[in-house]
Amino acid sequence: MKTYIRSTVTISPQKTFNNPVFLNELTEYTSNRLTCIEPDYSEAIDPKLIRRMSRIIKMSVASALACLKDAEIASPDAIVTGTAYGCLEDTGIFLTNMVQENEEPVTPVAFVQSTHNTIGAQVALLIKCNRYNNTFVSSGASFENALLDAMMLLAENNTTNVLVGGMDEITDMSHIVLSRMGLYKRQPVSNLNLFNTNSKGTINGEGVAFFLLENTPSENDLACIDGAATFYKPEDIEGIKQHISAFLITQHINYNDINLLIIGNNGDAKNDEIYERLRQSVFNEIPSINYKHLCGEYPTSTAFATWLGANVIKNNNTPASLNNNYSPKTQINKVLIYNHYQNIYHSLILMSSC
Repeated sequence: MKTYIRSTVTISPQKTFNNPVFLNELTEYTSNRLTCIEPDYSEAIDPKLIRRMSRIIKMSVASALACLKDAEIASPDAIVTGTAYGCLEDTGIFLTNMVQENEEPVTPVAFVQSTHNTIGAQVALLIKCNRYNNTFVSSGASFENALLDAMMLLAENNTTNVLVGGMDEITDMSHIVLSRMGLYKRQPVSNLNLFNTNSKGTINGEGVAFFLLENTPSENDLACIDGAATFYKPEDIEGIKQHISAFLITQHINYNDINLLIIGNNGDAKNDEIYERLRQSVFNEIPSINYKHLCGEYPTSTAFATWLGANVIKNNNTPASLNNNYSPKTQINKVLIYNHYQNIYHSLILMSSC
């Protein structure tokens, strides 16, 4: 069943929030960490509430409210979110307090606000939505599972619209911990030169993206989501190819029907080897673009990729700022997003024009 994207909003390391021009210019970072460009929250959120919100909650609430406003909907029939890390800032505050107080009882406020479902709950409280509210915490498949849940809700015809979001943040503490695990570049690197480094590690990223999905079409739709799928720890490259082929069969299309591939290269030599082998085989004839030099690597980065895909389909072109030299000869009717997170969580999202 097709699911229609009525509106979408993202806060990312690029100038994407409330920017009417689609990626007209890219923000360059020379670091191993990309940080979101945050808006003036007082324009969307009561200042008295802002001071009690952590950074990820402020970004999520602002994005969700803007998404609903663009769709001209006051309150959705359901809210579904996906996040791997949850509210890391509040988690760090709680753990720091525990250490400083020698594990004696501490105020539980930071702990309560650190839970993963706090984000969806805060959005629901602000818009007084007491309907279905669910959060998926599945590491690199968190956003995809949220998206699948929303699509099933719409297919059941019990709901007409669902607000779906994917979000994760960086904190100083989390960046240090993950850096010790060897996930990121040891030396600062320009994000715009990320795919020419050919070394170990990537760049840390973060972002929030929300989508208002509906089960009926309208003239204002950006794009459609035809299907989504995930698979876990494939044995080898042949196993990945089989999963991709099986997914396309369920969607009743073949590789030649795909006009554009949005792929998850992240600059890590071992990680990108998988994408390169697929580009030389099953994806050989499909034009492709990268996206993680814009937002960095994080478990729910496919939410940003979905935002990108929706806008590419709506504009029938890829932004000139990406320097990908891809100019479609025909209408972009089918876009496939393929990503893997640490070669553990693999996902496919198929999008189309409406």
